Amino acid sequence: AAHFNIRYSLFNIHYSKKNCNPNSYENDIIYPVSGIVCKCTDFRCHIKFITFAGYINILIKLKMNLVKVKDKEFQLSISYKKISQAVQNMAERINEDLKGQNPLFICVLNGSFIFAADLLKKINLDCGISFIKLASYQGTSSSGDVKTLIGLDGDIRNRLIVILEDIVDTGNTIETLINQLKSYGPKDIKIATLLFKPNAYNKDIAIDYIALEVPNDFLIGYGLDYDGMGRNFENIYTLVKH
Repeated sequence: AAHFNIRYSLFNIHYSKKNCNPNSYENDIIYPVSGIVCKCTDFRCHIKFITFAGYINILIKLKMNLVKVKDKEFQLSISYKKISQAVQNMAERINEDLKGQNPLFICVLNGSFIFAADLLKKINLDCGISFIKLASYQGTSSSGDVKTLIGLDGDIRNRLIVILEDIVDTGNTIETLINQLKSYGPKDIKIATLLFKPNAYNKDIAIDYIALEVPNDFLIGYGLDYDGMGRNFENIYTLVKH
């Protein structure tokens, strides 16, 4: 595509056109006076002329992607469709890797309950499941302290353990959980997480299965919460920073 520049004086914005994606309204720059939408990804833009009604429809779609939980607003980040495909891909890998090993899946409550339910419906192995509850979040930031609230049931000696986490960020929770589990004498411990924040992770522990990598933002939905709210959202949303 030809490479050219656009400047609109009212907004004083300067963008260029190259290799655009005209099928998504994400990251749109909207020019309501002229009826132009500049569809941008990394300053590569597509210009599309629309009617005023079309402009209003775009605003409605953008507004629908926002949810409010208590005093915070959150923007749609990952759709359920994308989450579901990522979980399916992970399940296929686990089914192949752990065939014949009778793993015990340990769901870390509360955040991973939806992820664990969706994943285990796709696991075609003889396996067990247990639950443990840890807490490390207060508000929108990690407290840094991890405490065991609910312990394991049953004997895990010589069992292959697969920890199911909703999100791995700093790695504090994973490190503490692994140290506790090792004292019970398991055969091996693997980690499967729905979300992974590589820019926040500061441990040397390998994460065996990662569904999706995400930036170091505060996320809610699909089991993740803000002060106990938002876990029931089908999609995943990121905190809007005003």
